[in-house]
Amino acid sequence: MATLREAAETILCQCLAVRAGEPVLVVDDRRAGALATAFSEMAAEMGAEPLVIEMRPRARNGEEPPGPVAAAMRAAAVVVAPTSRSLTHTQARREACAAGARVASMPGVTEAMLQRAIVLDYEAMARRCEQVAEALTHGREARLFTPRGTDLRVQMGERQGIPDTGLLRRPGDYGNLPAGEAFIAPLEGTAEGILIVDASLAGLGMLDEPIALTILAGSIAEVRGGAAAEQFRATLDQVGPRARVLCELGVGANERARVTGVVLEDEKVLGTVHIAFGNNVGFGGVNDAPFHVDGVVTAPTLVVDDEVLIDAGAPRF
Repeated sequence: MATLREAAETILCQCLAVRAGEPVLVVDDRRAGALATAFSEMAAEMGAEPLVIEMRPRARNGEEPPGPVAAAMRAAAVVVAPTSRSLTHTQARREACAAGARVASMPGVTEAMLQRAIVLDYEAMARRCEQVAEALTHGREARLFTPRGTDLRVQMGERQGIPDTGLLRRPGDYGNLPAGEAFIAPLEGTAEGILIVDASLAGLGMLDEPIALTILAGSIAEVRGGAAAEQFRATLDQVGPRARVLCELGVGANERARVTGVVLEDEKVLGTVHIAFGNNVGFGGVNDAPFHVDGVVTAPTLVVDDEVLIDAGAPRF
């Protein structure tokens, strides 16, 4: 297992290719001093210009940060966001990237996660991610099955699969770290079937009882399960109909990631699939919502057109 210093160095050097003199912004919302300090100190050692900014935690994933934080993100060359809630699917992140920032979003990250799933062979993982992204791009329909009862179909149309390789070296690049997935925004309104989320759900952690979602015309029509399902239903009702839209199909490709209850890492686990609801305008979709929540599915069988990408949890890529 790597040290926190080694993980910070890998992120800033290998993933983000930070250069001397570049302004590096660290966005923190949890007073998680060790992580923010590790990134700030490493950036300073590299000759960059680090700045740590702290904000109040957001209520949910995808909620916008305060205006001054958004402005600082636009002004930075590199943004590292080890926040409790995700800034990935926000206007602030999109504007920062449009201004040329390279953004690493790390919602819910822990020191143990960084030590476990960051220091790895990025070139090999990138090849896996790119292979899956290509299959999603060329595919027209994906079918997802699990032993627990998932039976879901989504249409991709002409949408593009996106490899999340962790290599965020060009102006405007963004992604989550730990990295290791390929994903796509399916055509809104096309998903049909049953989805059983059995591993974890963003914001709720590890699930004691699976959540069963009935998907009709691309949106959640029914939520069944225990206490976590009730909490998820309440959140959907609070945000509104756009939160119910199936917005992402993703495939994990990081061989060092483990299911721990933090979706940031869980969705990267090799051989898992995750389905998200809410905002997808940042990666090819049209559903704009102040919300983005991923649910992770284990032991899936995923078929894209006639190609089996995962067979009962065993990757074919």
